[in-house]
This record gives sequence, C-alpha cells and structure tokens, in this order.
Amino acid sequence: MKDNKQMPYLLTRETASQYLGIDPKSFDKYFRQRNDLKRFMIGKQERYTISDLKEFIAKNSVN
Repeated sequence: MKDNKQMPYLLTRETASQYLGIDPKSFDKYFRQRNDLKRFMIGKQERYTISDLKEFIAKNSVN
C-alpha cells in the first residue's frame, strides 16, 4: 500500500486499485461488487476512502 500522504482523500477505481497494489479488474471483481464496501458517489462516479478500504479488508480477512 502506498503512503496516505501521496493519495487524494477520495480515490477513483484506478487509484484505489493502485493503492492496494492490484489490477483495476481485480478491484472490480473482489471489492466493487460487494455491497459492504462503503463508497461516495459524485454523480455516477464512485469514490472510496483509504480508511473504508482498510476497514473492508479487516472485516473480510480470512483467519
């Protein structure tokens, strides 16, 4: 994961996948399709926060 100081507060699909170190298609498959991932809508564009991404990962991690 990248340093939070270098990333905008609201991440696009592309910047969110870049932050997580995964391909945007993988982000779509494993993150965006889940309803429990919080998102902020700007018109028809989805945006994500780093804290929501981290929370989603923590809740869905396999022990």
